[in-house]
Amino acid sequence: MLLLLLASQKSTCQSVSSLLPKADSLFARGAYEATYPLYRQELRQHRQISVRALLRMAYVQEGLGHYPAALYYLSLAQARQPRLATWQKMLETAQNHRLTGYVSSWRQNLVIPFRRYYYRGLQALLLGAVLGGIFLLLRRSAPRPWWLLYAAYVGLTGVYLNVLRPKAVGLVARPNAALMAGPSAGAAWLTTTTAGDRLVVQGQQDIWYQVQWQGRNAYIRRADLLLVQ
Repeated sequence: MLLLLLASQKSTCQSVSSLLPKADSLFARGAYEATYPLYRQELRQHRQISVRALLRMAYVQEGLGHYPAALYYLSLAQARQPRLATWQKMLETAQNHRLTGYVSSWRQNLVIPFRRYYYRGLQALLLGAVLGGIFLLLRRSAPRPWWLLYAAYVGLTGVYLNVLRPKAVGLVARPNAALMAGPSAGAAWLTTTTAGDRLVVQGQQDIWYQVQWQGRNAYIRRADLLLVQ
């Protein structure tokens, strides 16, 4: 059931909307601003819009000077198809506008190619675990080393699942959004964020998202944060 669920979540078999050809045609002719409403409507109707369309939406918004929106669409594209070039563009935009939450490190650059094929690798590992478990159950007299090898394989799958799993992130949707020490308007104020700041989301409580800020837990109103999903 888990394998089928993962496969269904990643399926891209959808009907082709009449909006996309029109938007692509307008973009090819250089009518960039006219394409954005069409792409945006397509995104609202079909969450599995192509990465190319997301990058074009980011391009249009950057040209208009709307860098938080550009970062949001770049983040959506990166979440669906991780690429080093997309991440570098996000870093460049964030640095130009002094935004926080965009970490530049060799580890981050190393993990990006693996995350691009994360779900395919996970499906392969889970399939191997299921087949291996069935094989060992059918052969109850299997030698002990086989069981130890299978246990090591399952452990490796668990490491893969937890270490390379993409973290849930969100982008601050408006300027001067407050980060609080607790999920309450009466909690201690921590700092004021900027539109486009990137926060790792750890959970939610009522109208608040619990996020990570400078190594500690903080809370931001759900209306002030756009989840990247």
